Amino acid sequence: MTAPEPVINDVSPGLKGALTRYRVFAYIVGVGLLALCAGMILEYGFQQKQFVAIVAPAHGFLYVVYLVITVDLGLKVRWPIVKTGLILLAGMVPFVSFVAERKVTHELAPKVTSAG
Repeated sequence: MTAPEPVINDVSPGLKGALTRYRVFAYIVGVGLLALCAGMILEYGFQQKQFVAIVAPAHGFLYVVYLVITVDLGLKVRWPIVKTGLILLAGMVPFVSFVAERKVTHELAPKVTSAG
């Protein structure tokens, strides 16, 4: 005879908002990184530096906001440091932030819906 699955009642009250913020910024940072990559192609392939001059600082600022939001979510969900670090690094590799966002959303969706 096995014990019943424990009910998760220790869900952080701000989890839904933290997850929503994370999802929005994961997409913003992912699109910004793709724009930065396109700008670097323009800069080094066609000597057009003006696009990178605008996109690079904006992406850098938004990435820092992504870091803060991801750490906030990690603290609310009580992720291990290594997992939080890997999700933080996801914003540095093109397309990986989209993959990480999907995995995090699928992992936390049951907790968010049970929190009401």
